[in-house]
Amino acid sequence: MSKANVAAFIQGLATANPAPETELQFSDPYTLLVAVVLSAQATDVSVNKATAKLYAEAATPAAMVNLGVEGVARHIRTIGLWQAKAKNVVELSRQLLVEHGGVVPNNREALEKLPGVGRKTANVVLNVAFGAATMAVDTHIFRIGNRTGLAPGKTTRAVEDGLVKRIPPALLRDSHHWLILHGRYVCKARQPECGRCVVAEWCAYPDKGKATMTGVDAE
Repeated sequence: MSKANVAAFIQGLATANPAPETELQFSDPYTLLVAVVLSAQATDVSVNKATAKLYAEAATPAAMVNLGVEGVARHIRTIGLWQAKAKNVVELSRQLLVEHGGVVPNNREALEKLPGVGRKTANVVLNVAFGAATMAVDTHIFRIGNRTGLAPGKTTRAVEDGLVKRIPPALLRDSHHWLILHGRYVCKARQPECGRCVVAEWCAYPDKGKATMTGVDAE
């Protein structure tokens, strides 16, 4: 896909959704960080259901440490990988208290040193909490980058780098949300709904003419 078509594709998503937001529920950088850690291999809906009760009991690093692994686990058992995530949430909270005064750092290096925080999670936190123009590549964005021709790549980092390089800088920060939402609700994994896609004109997906108005998402 040419850079001109990339710009037109992203602008088309922008026109359809001028003010995109994450679907994770949070109140500050800390609760966002925890929610994103919990969202790995889980839906935002399932995370929001769990964190509603979790944050009612512990919405600060100190409270989370006091709640402990078993206490956190009690609230997140419906989420995939809940045992490891409970340990990570308590330990990252402890490290925030010890190393950062209980404040979520706003730089990638420090974020990625926290348990359960990889590049994608750091990118989300930097983007949503601190306004950085980052591109967090999840399964939806990886699929879209390759399917549409926006930024083909064999790894999430390759797709991330391609998108950062090709998307107009002024649109980069919100593009993270536009692409996730587009992948979640329109450009679905098993059956993309090309018939109602607002950016099909610029998409390089070879089978878009065969796609139907409805489909079943595999994720």
